[in-house]
Amino acid sequence: MSHAGRFDRQVRFAPLGAEGQAALERARVVVVGCGALGGVLAQTLVRAGVGRIELVDRDIVELSNLPRQVLFSERHAQDGTPKALAAAETLAAIGGPSEVVPHALHLDAKNLLELAAGVDLLVDGTDNLETRYLLNDFSIEHSIPWVYAGVVGGAGLVMPVIPGESACLRCVFPEPPPPGTLPTCDTAGVILPAVGVVASMAAGLALRLLVRDAQPNANAFVPSLIELDAWNGSVRSLRAPRDPDCPACAQRDLRYLHAPPGREPVVLCGRNTVQLPARARRPALDTVAANLPGSARDVVRTSVLLRFAVDDLRLTLFRDGRALVEGTQDADRARAFFDRVVGT
Repeated sequence: MSHAGRFDRQVRFAPLGAEGQAALERARVVVVGCGALGGVLAQTLVRAGVGRIELVDRDIVELSNLPRQVLFSERHAQDGTPKALAAAETLAAIGGPSEVVPHALHLDAKNLLELAAGVDLLVDGTDNLETRYLLNDFSIEHSIPWVYAGVVGGAGLVMPVIPGESACLRCVFPEPPPPGTLPTCDTAGVILPAVGVVASMAAGLALRLLVRDAQPNANAFVPSLIELDAWNGSVRSLRAPRDPDCPACAQRDLRYLHAPPGREPVVLCGRNTVQLPARARRPALDTVAANLPGSARDVVRTSVLLRFAVDDLRLTLFRDGRALVEGTQDADRARAFFDRVVGT
């Protein structure tokens, strides 16, 4: 099926053109996170005709996502659908040449290597610094560009990273700040207009990076750190030169890529939820479902998860062994609840 007419207006944009459109349809992109930022990013890439999009997200849809996460419906929230699967379902209705491949998992160095081998671009739709530093390390080691994006409240930041040409994330932010020192969606909230403007800027830069080999004029820009404020209506481009002493791109300290995988629980941003890492022995979902305590309610069993509530907590157990415990930010309580209802 020809898609020439579908992209007519896009091709008429001279900096893109027919050559650029052909490059987009050959491109392969990994979008990490498909909630607020990632949803707008993924939708833009699909509508632009990007050939293959790997969607990675560890979370499930809940009702409080709907004001700012454009790919989800109330049905997804009611069913506790994994965000990657819900996003892929919504994106499939758009049609076009894009192949969307969802991955409902927690991104780590091992599966990033499997998912991103040979891709053209990595795009940041995540909500946590550890994953961003992992993407930065992977980008440097494999010479794959990526686009950093973050939003809190009414404003956010965007920065394209081109290994060997531009500053990397650690040139600008050498080390992540201590937990609790930066505002988060949980503490400062977030609004959809800020999500939209930040994600759209990131998507525009992503498209430009994808066509840069096919369209020489796409190279003629200087990557910078861009600050966008949808509430105050302001945009600033901040100079972000490469740091000759950068611990990552200069000294090749790629600790986030090569460190042993974390085994500690993670409190999710903007959620009253703790993520428990997969254990050495993955529980069999059917076995767990058959042995749930009598007090379990709202049981949902799908091909990728088991979800149920007991008392004031809800547990979602994924096929890969991860678990989300909703209703607490106390990691010890979350682990104790898991051990009580699933076992060690």
